[in-house]
Amino acid sequence: MLNTFRTLFAGANARAEDRLRDVYAIELIDQKIRETEAQVQAAKSTLASLIQRSRSEQKLLDMLRTRIASLTDRARAAMAEGQDNMVNEAASAIAEMENESAVRQATIDRLEIQATRLRASVEKGHRRVIDLKQGALQAKAIRREQTIQSGLHTTLQGISSADEAQALIDRVTGKDDPLEQAEILSEINAGLDHTGLEDRMAEAGFGSATKVTARDVLARLKP
Repeated sequence: MLNTFRTLFAGANARAEDRLRDVYAIELIDQKIRETEAQVQAAKSTLASLIQRSRSEQKLLDMLRTRIASLTDRARAAMAEGQDNMVNEAASAIAEMENESAVRQATIDRLEIQATRLRASVEKGHRRVIDLKQGALQAKAIRREQTIQSGLHTTLQGISSADEAQALIDRVTGKDDPLEQAEILSEINAGLDHTGLEDRMAEAGFGSATKVTARDVLARLKP
């Protein structure tokens, strides 16, 4: 029983999270892009530090090699003069500097390998950010279109504005014309009290006219 409740609860939480992600998808996309950009920027800073250390080590190595070359020349000159003490001291110093040079060269090689790998990661991350921004623009355009379409086709009540307008038009145009209705009522009343019968019979030539006509007026106007 408890396992069933846990499963149902986990499912409800998952559905709620999915709904939240759908509602705030654009905001989440922007946030994830910012996080990715921050990671790429941090990688760039690390890469810059590696390159700086490598250049510093290279400068120290170049200085050591210059000193080694100088001491070597001086040791040869001292050897030619028979200055064994100076030659031995120079040889000891050269040996120490050559060992230091080997360590610094190994450090430079290691830093260059790390920098090469990190540079590739930075370039990949940079391209990824560009792709994400393009995808975000597309997602925002789609969301705007969906919002517009939703506004055109459905309101909060599930009835579109166009449908509401059409319903109001039908409501107005579908009503009976009050003037026409009054005329029809007059015809009905005339039929009931037979006042219309005399008019029809007079127009047919039976008996005197019940109304003055334009023909009567023209007849009076003739000399």
